[in-house]
Amino acid sequence: MIPTGFVATYGQVAALAGLPGRARLVGHLLSQLPKNSRLPWFRVVNASGKISLPPGSASYEKQKQKLQDEGVVILKGRLSLKKYRWNTL
Repeated sequence: MIPTGFVATYGQVAALAGLPGRARLVGHLLSQLPKNSRLPWFRVVNASGKISLPPGSASYEKQKQKLQDEGVVILKGRLSLKKYRWNTL
């Protein structure tokens, strides 16, 4: 449900799922998605506005590129949650 050009944090997704405080569980579940999943996993970032994958890894670069393709600006490995966080209220 996260709209194009916006992100949510792992904790935000956990809270929306009725599992507050289970951000790591969200990360684990996203890491287990099948390769052909159409779920926009790349729109989920950590609470600091960073991609949680190892910088420089193929997965990190893929997530970064997908976000940039949607207009999300990433500077020094971080995006502005103030600007890009999906407001779920």
